[in-house]
Amino acid sequence: MSVSLLWAVDVYGRVYSLSTGGQQWEQCHDAVLEFKRVTAVQQCCWGIACDHHIYLNVHSSDVPIRYQEETYENQRWNPKDNFSDHLLPSDRWHWSDITGLEHQPLDSFLLPSTNWEWEGDWYIDENFGGEPTEKGGWTYALDFPATYIKDKKWNSCVRRRRWIRYRRYKATDTWAKIPSEGHSGPLPDPFNDISCGGWEISEEPRGRLSLWAVSLQGKVWFREGIHHHSPEGEGWEEVSLPGEVVQISCGPGDLVWAVLWEGQLIVREGITRDCPQGSSWVVVDSPNPEAGAIHVAVGDNVVWAVTKDNKVWFRRGINSHNPCGSGWIGMVGEMVMVNVGLNDQVWGISCVDRAVYFRQGVTSSELSGKAWKAVNVPRDGDIRSHSSASISSLHSAGCFFSGEVQAQSVMSEDLDTEGGPQRAVLEVGACPSSPPPEPPPIDPDVPKPRIPKVTSDSFISEMLSDREVKQEGATAATTASPSIPEEEVALGEPEAMCLPPALVLSPSLSGGLGDPQWSNVDLEETQTHLAVGPAVVRGDSADTCSLSSVATYTLCQGEPYGADEHPLWAWVSGGGCGVNCHSQLNWFNSATALASSVQSMSLSISPAQTAAWRKQIFEQLSERSKREMDHFKHYEQAVEQSVWVKKGTMQWWRDWKPHKWVDVRFALEQFSGPEGNQDGILFLYYNFNEEKKVRGGPQCLCMCACVWVFSVMSYLVLVFSSSPPSLQYLHAFINEVTILVPVLNDSKHTFAIYTAERTKQRWPIRLAAATEVEMHDWLALLSVSCCDSRGIQGPPSKQAIWSVTCKGDIFVCEPSPSLEACPYPTPCDQMFWRQVGGHLRLVECNSLGVVWGVGYDHTAWVYTGYGGGFFQGLASSTDNIFTQTDVKCVYIYENQRWNPVTGYTNRGLPTDRYMWSDATGLQECTKANAKPPSPHWTWVADWTIDYGISGGTDREGWQYAADFPRSYHGHKTLKDFVRRRRWARKCKLTTTGPWQEVPPIPLSDVTIVLCGAQSSVEPIPLWAISNKGDVLCRLGVTLLTPAGTSWLHVGTDQPFKSISIGGANQVWAIARDGSAFYRGSVSSESPAGDCWYHIPCPERQKLQQVSVGRTSVYTVDQNGTTENDFMTYYDTCLYYQLSISCAIAMIYLCHDFNAVLSHPGNLWFRQGLTPSYPQGSSWEHICNNVRKVSVGPLDQVSRTYNLKPGWLSSAIRSHKDFLFSQNSTLLTLHCVE
Repeated sequence: MSVSLLWAVDVYGRVYSLSTGGQQWEQCHDAVLEFKRVTAVQQCCWGIACDHHIYLNVHSSDVPIRYQEETYENQRWNPKDNFSDHLLPSDRWHWSDITGLEHQPLDSFLLPSTNWEWEGDWYIDENFGGEPTEKGGWTYALDFPATYIKDKKWNSCVRRRRWIRYRRYKATDTWAKIPSEGHSGPLPDPFNDISCGGWEISEEPRGRLSLWAVSLQGKVWFREGIHHHSPEGEGWEEVSLPGEVVQISCGPGDLVWAVLWEGQLIVREGITRDCPQGSSWVVVDSPNPEAGAIHVAVGDNVVWAVTKDNKVWFRRGINSHNPCGSGWIGMVGEMVMVNVGLNDQVWGISCVDRAVYFRQGVTSSELSGKAWKAVNVPRDGDIRSHSSASISSLHSAGCFFSGEVQAQSVMSEDLDTEGGPQRAVLEVGACPSSPPPEPPPIDPDVPKPRIPKVTSDSFISEMLSDREVKQEGATAATTASPSIPEEEVALGEPEAMCLPPALVLSPSLSGGLGDPQWSNVDLEETQTHLAVGPAVVRGDSADTCSLSSVATYTLCQGEPYGADEHPLWAWVSGGGCGVNCHSQLNWFNSATALASSVQSMSLSISPAQTAAWRKQIFEQLSERSKREMDHFKHYEQAVEQSVWVKKGTMQWWRDWKPHKWVDVRFALEQFSGPEGNQDGILFLYYNFNEEKKVRGGPQCLCMCACVWVFSVMSYLVLVFSSSPPSLQYLHAFINEVTILVPVLNDSKHTFAIYTAERTKQRWPIRLAAATEVEMHDWLALLSVSCCDSRGIQGPPSKQAIWSVTCKGDIFVCEPSPSLEACPYPTPCDQMFWRQVGGHLRLVECNSLGVVWGVGYDHTAWVYTGYGGGFFQGLASSTDNIFTQTDVKCVYIYENQRWNPVTGYTNRGLPTDRYMWSDATGLQECTKANAKPPSPHWTWVADWTIDYGISGGTDREGWQYAADFPRSYHGHKTLKDFVRRRRWARKCKLTTTGPWQEVPPIPLSDVTIVLCGAQSSVEPIPLWAISNKGDVLCRLGVTLLTPAGTSWLHVGTDQPFKSISIGGANQVWAIARDGSAFYRGSVSSESPAGDCWYHIPCPERQKLQQVSVGRTSVYTVDQNGTTENDFMTYYDTCLYYQLSISCAIAMIYLCHDFNAVLSHPGNLWFRQGLTPSYPQGSSWEHICNNVRKVSVGPLDQVSRTYNLKPGWLSSAIRSHKDFLFSQNSTLLTLHCVE
């Protein structure tokens, strides 16, 4: 779980944040003013200060907020001046935008506010369409406007060039004031409430937010233009209302609710991607007509409200089609306000104790939750003051705990000279018989502490006024229990004024005499001390002083707790707090540093002594075990073989007619010998026409009796019934299994078993278990058996080959040490792959054992151990296994055809594709029958229109074409007779694996230097590209800290999509427009380099991927293909992406290829690379139909390409030459000297 923040404001206007990875409230010390309310999202926090102005706090990031300003310089040719700025009257401006309609000279660009700064001066963009232009950056055309080209021709009469300048947002991690100005000038009145949301209305444009505000006069305003490159927005727009509003709430999607002065609620309708402010209001009655609503909070699919009597209500029936819901449900608890955060989690502030509460049990199936739980964490100032007191008390105690406390102690009171709070000091060695001083008299005129019970903002002013009043007798009142129902807390009767010191100094006095909260040892004896009184202190305590009494005294070392020590919260916002019902938080049972010191005092043995004691016991046991085992060395082993059998029932897929699932009995019998060598056999039996037969391959074996393999073995048996006299069966040794693959199936828990021969024949053994747990048990057991038969144990080695399937499963292969030097390496189909827990989209590694991965949701992960997933117990490491989540989208297409009568409709021609289909149009996929990729995935959102599809869309998400399937575009023409639009729905997978999240920047590509670091502290170069196209360099990556420390942003003029770093710190990258770049002067002293060099692409080609080795650079181009030029074939094949380690570079071919991950293109090699000229000179075409290329540290090349539709293959090339040997499904190679 990535770290996120919960924001809150106390009654004194101080803003605090609580991290999901922390255990204390951190105060925002940069806040000069006092705040009334805040509303937070993941990337920023908005607030209203006491001056009624709105302020913005943008969280700092390793990737800065940059915005590119651009303008075009236009010139026309004339016979006298050649090209000049003397344009015709009908021409565009000399300095203009891209359309030429707006005048944009260089000096007209101003910073939006003082929160921005310029990165540099204006410069010319010399990149045009992915290719470098001439030095001046000019592009030529016949006239304005026309199609521009980079080369000047004889008829080029006009030209233009683009000027670029970047500005950077600098006001991060501080509160920046937002101007209160609308389109027509300053706003008439200040603001009173604010709410931020709307980031899930649409994924395009990215980073867009909706900000709603309420003024003191009850008007509602909407902030326009808030997105990633403009966090402040552009201006305010007033929204018409049916009445005066007091409070408003905006959810992540299209839900916006507000509360009227009369207590009714209104709901905003018509919120869409193109109209985020909505179109109309609908009135909803209050949950309680007698007590109107005063507060409302909305989320994705929930609405919570609070009425004037502080009752909490939940609105049922809320969804995107019915934003008004169907009815109210009363909930338990009384709150001042509530707030709905991410994942519809609910936060609230109790009206009784002003504490922050979290709603437990909120899930997608039970949105109302189960119970309220208080957030019990201290503030940062509390821990500092308490820890200093605890440390001093520990030093002053001067006792060594070895079972019983023997030190003598008495308490004395030190009164402030001005009658201030009491201070308790622990004095060691004082006379045990000295009487304690009398408690000071309590002035009845001293004002009593009060806890206001109001729900409006007036209580803030009331509490602020109390700052001038000194509350001298607040020790007992402020240490009360968290739940205080009364507004005023009495200090007690006169008899309580003469209590013994143990009672006066106890922080649990207000909670009751019989409830000492902070005593954690010998509670019964502590209660006796409290009951007896001063006699215990003066007499027996000198000899029988308990540890609990010492702990109780120590609590009062610091300043007494006043109203300012235990915050009373006024507002809370969880819009940026990414928690759910399964999150492991330390907020509810955490103790302060003071309580920790008390617990440490209660230990009879120090941690150092405990460690030494355990070490001594371990050494003694080890020595005894070794001594006893030596006595039996000369004896022979009693049992030379061990046998165990595991049986079960499964289903087997019969892949010949009639195709169906057949019930089988499944058994695994394993034999192990004295040396631990193992082997195995695979059997398969089936019924066909009431006759037992076996469908086998070339290794079928007929036997008339039960055959035993006398060598030590383990084998797998699938049986229907008892064996008949004549038995036909197929056998395959366990050490011939090359991979065990989970298979994508929307209804069954299936997996496939492959051998080298079955890979060639495309005939794997497909099995289905009854439950997911049973499938995982069998996969783990079979995987361990396969590893044992090959002598593979523990985590992958540093030379392991890593790969990722199209399903997201992670596999590793252990090459032999001599594999690289051997002229005939192991063919790809004979390599054994074992699975590692986790789920990733791509993985990258190097020869030092540093492994990074990126999920489908662009989350970065770093490898930490071995196991996870279905590996449990001995097959997995117990440490460094984390919960891993991944989110991906399932896409379906809505297709329509135009006819002259009705226009576009869902009635197509008989030869057309399904009106609801997949990307190919061959399979019917509707919203109702579309399912997640497998039962392991769960839906987390509803169907939405995807506007981010390549080629662009119109306002409704449609793409147009002349026919199915053709090239689609986002605008309609006269020749377009068909159209389509893509619908997306998110699903989520939760698993475990040895992967630790690297927050907070989402990535799209990552690359690690293949080898280079010679020590554990030497930095390892690692580069990445964010999902927005920013180039990043990771700092602090070493063998000891593979996750690194921070990101360093590397500036670019355009977004990138692929990057690779090779030998000698060669960094090559591909931009999204298909152009290639080389980063110069990258070294250990300058890890980010100095500048980008534009490398010309192959003629009329745009590149999509690059891979760099020691002295070679390979790229794959787009080859002019789109998703309409090929179709997805559903065959029994599995695609593996590559990650190359130092030893070798290969990929494997296996099962269940359901989606095309990249478009095939041409493979190119960069010629002329030398140390003095690392950019190279020209491109050489190697081959075509390549999907991905990966180069190893010794310049060995691995590529993935199509052998035939639906099947992929691989080949490896050395730095000298390579020779292919082809079979039916795979291409292997033999290196040639």
